[in-house]
Amino acid sequence: MIVFEKPKALTDAPLHYCPGCTHGIIHRLVAEAIDSLGIEGITVGVAPVGCAVFAYNYFSCDMVEAAHGRAPAVATGLKRAEPENIIFTYQGDGDLASIGMAETVHAAARNENITIVFVNNAIYGMTGGQMAPTSLPGQVTQTSPYGRDTSVCGFPVRVCEMLSQVDGAEYIERVAVNNVKNVKNAGRAIKKAFENQINKKGFSLIEVISSCPTNWGLTPQKALEWVEEKMIPYYPLGVYKDRSAGFVYGKEGAAR
Repeated sequence: MIVFEKPKALTDAPLHYCPGCTHGIIHRLVAEAIDSLGIEGITVGVAPVGCAVFAYNYFSCDMVEAAHGRAPAVATGLKRAEPENIIFTYQGDGDLASIGMAETVHAAARNENITIVFVNNAIYGMTGGQMAPTSLPGQVTQTSPYGRDTSVCGFPVRVCEMLSQVDGAEYIERVAVNNVKNVKNAGRAIKKAFENQINKKGFSLIEVISSCPTNWGLTPQKALEWVEEKMIPYYPLGVYKDRSAGFVYGKEGAAR
């Protein structure tokens, strides 16, 4: 009896990510959701510019490469052209929360019926470890060697908290993949985001707190500990908006 195997929605291509990077885990969770829902044949993914730029090599569904930050705009066009297809974007924090912020906010405001998987590792990974919109206060990066100075650079962007206040957005949740419990919860959230699209509920975004051992200068194990000790306290996990359930962060109570 088979108890564990590679999802069919993943190809056999070896992943190019650094040792300890959790992109691979997140790829698997997306693929498992696609398999579970039986939607591979009608799914189209949009790859970003960033560490996941080669995502089109890893998913067996149709894939489109978007210009930097424009994945939600490309996804909007795909969904409006083929409304019965399932469209998802897979984006990092530089792609989504910096150059692509406008596309993200306006797609949410229009309640575009798409699914966004947003990977937050608090740094620009592919380009060498510069400070990102999500880098923590005091965090050392290539462009903040003395730590992020909020008096000069401002504060990190909390995407879930912000988008929860956008009227059009249907479902916003922040998860992590630093331990087994969190990985299972992340898989549940990603699957729900796809189910929302299937049921025509509208815009869903799942933010996944991820690690970047290489650019953080940590071992893979220490990077997961840093997620638990530093990132999650600043970016609390939970549902930030579930319009169908009548829940909005800051209006009905704290994230749960």
